[in-house]
Amino acid sequence: DEEVNLAFDRFKRLADQKKEIFEEDLETIISEQIRRIPERYVLKTLFAQSGTGQVPTATVELAIDGQIVKQTGTGDGPVDAAYRTIAAMIGTKSRLLQYIVKAITGGTDAQGEVSVRVEEAGKTTSGSGADTDIIVASAKAYLNALNKLAYWASKNQDPNQKIGLV
Repeated sequence: DEEVNLAFDRFKRLADQKKEIFEEDLETIISEQIRRIPERYVLKTLFAQSGTGQVPTATVELAIDGQIVKQTGTGDGPVDAAYRTIAAMIGTKSRLLQYIVKAITGGTDAQGEVSVRVEEAGKTTSGSGADTDIIVASAKAYLNALNKLAYWASKNQDPNQKIGLV
């Protein structure tokens, strides 16, 4: 089954990054798999750079409808730089209404889980993403929300009416 293979691949990648895998890590992997929708926008690579006295910069590579696109942008911090770059690449005018980051487990190698609420053209939806790098988790959460908006727009439906997507 493709979904089981995708979840197992995610588990293997996480195991390569962390010393220990906790129950909460597995719950996050399963939860992400359950909430999957068709992905028009897929994160391929993300490089973010920031520091004292530097302009925060993000270089993002996305697959948009299967076509690889790469762009660099700046922002007020690495998350903002990544979000602005992604928005420019996709051409979205969405607004970030809420941004929450929390550790799934303890330790310096813990996964960060990011939850966002995004609004565009009167439509609001949520997105989530997890990774040991919170900038990557943030980009995944934003793309998850944008993919939901794109999916429901393609179905000519309001995501606010769909249970489990808001």
